[in-house]
Amino acid sequence: MRKILKIFFSQTLVVIVLMLVQLALMIFSVLKLQEHSKLVGLIFLVVTVFAMLLIINGNKNPAYKMSWLIPMMIFPLFGGLMYLFVQSQGLTRKFFQRVKDIDRRLALAQPKNREIMEEIRNLDPMRYAAVNYSSNDDLGYRVYKNTDVTYYPLGELCWKDMLEELEKAEKYIYLEYFIIEAGEMWDSVLEILKRKAAAGVDVRVMYDGVGSLVQMPRKYPKEMMRYGIKCKAFVPLVPILSTMQNNRDHRKIMAIDGKVAFTGGINLADEYINKKNIYGHWKDTAVRLTGDAAYGFAMIFLQMWQITEKQSAVPEYIKPEWNYVSREQGYVMPFADVPNDDVQMGEFIYMDIINKARSYIHIMTPYLILDHEMMTALVNAARGGLDVKIIIPAAADHWYAYYVALDYARELIHGGVKVYEYSPGFIHAKSFVSDDELAVVGSINLDYRSLYLHFECAAWMYKSPAVKDIVEDFDETLKQCRMITEEILDARPLWKRFVSALLRIFAPLM
Repeated sequence: MRKILKIFFSQTLVVIVLMLVQLALMIFSVLKLQEHSKLVGLIFLVVTVFAMLLIINGNKNPAYKMSWLIPMMIFPLFGGLMYLFVQSQGLTRKFFQRVKDIDRRLALAQPKNREIMEEIRNLDPMRYAAVNYSSNDDLGYRVYKNTDVTYYPLGELCWKDMLEELEKAEKYIYLEYFIIEAGEMWDSVLEILKRKAAAGVDVRVMYDGVGSLVQMPRKYPKEMMRYGIKCKAFVPLVPILSTMQNNRDHRKIMAIDGKVAFTGGINLADEYINKKNIYGHWKDTAVRLTGDAAYGFAMIFLQMWQITEKQSAVPEYIKPEWNYVSREQGYVMPFADVPNDDVQMGEFIYMDIINKARSYIHIMTPYLILDHEMMTALVNAARGGLDVKIIIPAAADHWYAYYVALDYARELIHGGVKVYEYSPGFIHAKSFVSDDELAVVGSINLDYRSLYLHFECAAWMYKSPAVKDIVEDFDETLKQCRMITEEILDARPLWKRFVSALLRIFAPLM
C-alpha cells in the first residue's frame, strides 16, 4: 500500500496528470469553438494551412516534416494550432545564442593544436577534413595527442576505475549525466564526492530534469548543497504543457582535474553495472581518457554548467599543471552536440565515418531510427562492398522504439546491411568503429532524438590502440547475437508489422 501511495503522490504522476488535463482542455476548447462558429473553424483551417507552408518551406529533415503533415491532414483544425504551439515552446533562441557565446569563449581557452592537425593531414587528408571543420572556433572541439585511452566493454568494469580516479581528485570533479539514481553505484560515488567536497575540491553535479525525474526528488540539488556539492537539474520538468522536455541533456561525462575523463553510454544507476536486471544482461561501453584530451571534456561540461550562471569565465584552476607522458600515440577529439545550432555534430561525425570507410563499419546502438541520409549512406556502403554490421537489443526498454527499429532494420537488410540482435538482453552501447583505425564511443544513439534534439557528447579516436579493443569487443558481442533476416521479419504477425509501419510515420517525433 505504501508503494502504491508513493507512486500515486509522486511528482512524476502529478506532472503527467496535469499536462494531460491541459492537453484535454486545449482540444476540448478548439472543438467547442469550432462547433459554435463557422468563422472560428475557418480561422483554425487557415492557421493549419499556414503551419503546413512553414513546415514545407522550413529547413527541417524531410521525415520530420512528414511526421507533422500527416497528423495535420487527419486533424486539419487542431493540427496547425498544435504545431505552432510546439514551435513556440522549447529552449529559446536567447538560450542557444548563449550556448554559442560560451562555446566561442571555451574554444579560445583551448590550445589550437595546429601541429597535431598537420600530422593528421599528412597521414590521411580525408580524416583531416572532418576534424578541421570540428575544430573551428565556432565549434571548438580540439584534437589531442598525449592521451591514453582505456576502453570498457561493460559498465561494471568502468565503475571500479571511476571510483579509483575520483579518490585521486585534488582540484575539481565535474559530473554530467542523463540519469542519476540512488543505489549501489551512485551511493559509492556520492560517498567520495562528499569527502572530496569537505576537503575543498570543487565538486559539481548536473543531471537531466526529465531523465532523472522519477529517480531524483525535486529538491535534490538543495540536499547536495548541504554537503558542499554544487548541483543542478537541467531544465526540470514543470506541470505546464510545453515541449521544452524535447531538448534533453543526454551527455555522460566525468571529468577530474583536467587529467582524467570518462564518457560513453553509462549513467550513474545500478542497471548500467548489472546490479539491477530489468531487461536481461545490460551491455554498455565507455572510455577513459588519461592525458591532454581529458581537458576537452572538462570544457564540454562547463558549456552546460555556465548556461544558467551569471558569469561564464573559465576557472583559472581548470587546466592541469602536470607533465604527463602517454604510452600511446593516437589522436583523440572530445566533441559534443547541441540541438538547434544548424550543425548536427553527432550525425556529421557518423556520416564522415560511413562515407570514408574503406573496409568495414561496425555499429552498436540501442535505437535504430534513421533519417533518410543515414539510411542511404549505410545501404550505399553495403552495396559498395563494405562489411556493414549493426547490433541492436533483443530486449526493448521502449516497445515502440523496438517496433520502429525492426521496420528500419528490414530496409537496411534488404540493402545489404547485416543487422543482429543482442540475445542476452539490452544493448545500450553507442559505438562506431571502422577499418581498425577509427572509432567513436559516447552518448549518441542512432535515432532522431540523439541526432537532432538532445545535448550529446562522445570521444573520436584515430589510430589509438583502444580502437583494437573496440573491434575485439564487437566481435565477441557478435557471438552472442542472432542475425535478423527478412524472412524472420516477414514471419511476424501481420498486426505487428502494421504497428511497426504505422509508428515509423511518427518516428522523428518520438
